[in-house]
Amino acid sequence: MHNFTYYNPVKVLFGKGQIQQLGQLISPNAKILLTYGGGSIKANGVYQQVEQALQGYKVIEFAGIEANPDYDTLMKAVEICRSEKIDLILAVGGGSIIDGSKFIALAAKYNGDAWDILTKADAIFTEAIDLGAILTLPATGSEMNSGAVVSRRSIGAKQAFMNPLVFPKFAILDPETTYSLPKRQLQNGIVDPFIHVTEQYLTTDINSSIQDGFAEAVLKTLINVGQDIVNGTQDYDTRANWMWAATNALNGIIGIGVDHDWATHMIGHELTAAYGLDHGQTLAIVAPQLWRQQSNNKSAKLLKFAHNVWGLENNHPDVAIKQAIIKTEEFFHSLGVKTKLADYGITVDAEKIVANLFKYSSSNLGEHQNIDATAVKEILAMAQ
Repeated sequence: MHNFTYYNPVKVLFGKGQIQQLGQLISPNAKILLTYGGGSIKANGVYQQVEQALQGYKVIEFAGIEANPDYDTLMKAVEICRSEKIDLILAVGGGSIIDGSKFIALAAKYNGDAWDILTKADAIFTEAIDLGAILTLPATGSEMNSGAVVSRRSIGAKQAFMNPLVFPKFAILDPETTYSLPKRQLQNGIVDPFIHVTEQYLTTDINSSIQDGFAEAVLKTLINVGQDIVNGTQDYDTRANWMWAATNALNGIIGIGVDHDWATHMIGHELTAAYGLDHGQTLAIVAPQLWRQQSNNKSAKLLKFAHNVWGLENNHPDVAIKQAIIKTEEFFHSLGVKTKLADYGITVDAEKIVANLFKYSSSNLGEHQNIDATAVKEILAMAQ
């Protein structure tokens, strides 16, 4: 296991009715920017709960943050934060709302070009507006980490960043807020955390028993609840296990002291930017093919995946690995999620995807940094 420092300052309030605790989490004199998306929180009653909990506070609303939050939209909120001297951003929604709010929080306190946040690894940031989150769509884990992804549709870009300044101060996770989610978001809410785990787990085998065991528990939980969640169950415990699994998939704990991949995500971001596919949809397309293309380099962990997650005990290692990947694809299919680009009527322009993928960094991808432009083209061809 590698040396590591683990830091996670997020205060989590989990369970029914926890939105009522907002007043105990926010300074009485704070001026709040309330950020959300298309208004579904008003239809499902979450907005009303927040409104009641924030009685007496000065609240400015900023609605309309998109799925895959757009840079130009977020910059409008940055201007509001600066002009109104906002003290706290309260993000209410799923990962896109929280991601976008992280960008707003950092950009509002940055004197340079805000695009630096997403494209300049050596840019220096010293402060951010405080951020709180109320999660309504489990998927990204953004409520308990310091990462975010932002799109800039005007130039066809989608970039990620991480900065400890944007860890939420608190995150409220009430499984009941997920009951009204549509099927497509439920599908993405299973696939996204599943691949978050595999990006940290299906790498190198360095005797990290705790991290591996935790990763396997999260994967098996997602497999166990997946079909029920996508079919719309309102069983509280099922929703609770899903929500907590999605958070633990990317709150850092399973990724400490181990090697990370993230090539699936990087390639997936480019597919979203180019073709408008949901993030979860791109992950289901790319991941199985990337594992096949990298199976020799990932063989030890893929075999653990086969044995400990899928229960494939009595097969030749190569057979077990192939079957584990097939079982994963079958799991995605059982959720109604497609695993090939052709299933969406897309013929991929591999040259364009590769050019954009390496536009801001020439470094190869993967835990071994061996996924170069040629490997990406192979993976895309396999995913076609």
